[in-house]
Amino acid sequence: MNFLRKHAVLALWVLVAGLAVRSHGAGQGRDESGFLPTASDAPPAVATPTNLAPAAAGSSGYVLDDKRRLLPGDRVSFQILEDRTNAVSLLVTESSELDIPYIGRLNVGGKTCRELADEVKTLLEKDYYYRASVIIGLDSLAKVLGKVYIWGPVRTQGPIEIPANEVFTAGKAILRAGGFTDFANKKDVRVVRKTPTGSETLKVNMIEVFDKGNPAADITLEPEDFIIVPQRAINF
Repeated sequence: MNFLRKHAVLALWVLVAGLAVRSHGAGQGRDESGFLPTASDAPPAVATPTNLAPAAAGSSGYVLDDKRRLLPGDRVSFQILEDRTNAVSLLVTESSELDIPYIGRLNVGGKTCRELADEVKTLLEKDYYYRASVIIGLDSLAKVLGKVYIWGPVRTQGPIEIPANEVFTAGKAILRAGGFTDFANKKDVRVVRKTPTGSETLKVNMIEVFDKGNPAADITLEPEDFIIVPQRAINF
């Protein structure tokens, strides 16, 4: 009888201890891995950007783009794996900024997705997360980099868009504007560019570029450049 009583007491103690362990594990916040607790031990299902490939076997995470620099008009997907939510789409503004969740506006000009993800991870782990696994991937590329403006004796004066992923020169802008009119001074085309200290004027001889076929004499344009084509003196 004493033998049965001891085993019954032992079984009851094991049952109570198991309930206590389960109760202790409930209601916790983020664990040391940075994840919120889940009802099962299975890894969470997360949606990742479609253009991100899994890393090589034996490593974790995803391979982020570390080649192309972000440009205004680019659209990226942004995700924090620990949040267990789908990726959100963000647009790089004309001022090269992104509205990052939790952080706010961040300048991303000249940064790759990988560099930006590392920076955002550091900022998030400073104030919001024990650990943040940040994934940023390119969804679509900007079609234009900005605009330049041309006036003077050309067929069409006004703004011209700079195509993305193309070296856009003064010569190309003049061709896009329909070419010179009869009274254009092709030898003294000027490109006026804003600088941190004011502005600078660059000169290009378009006879060298067009008539002599010397592309090295041309000037690569930047957004907001002004191309001024002067009028030549009329000789009768």
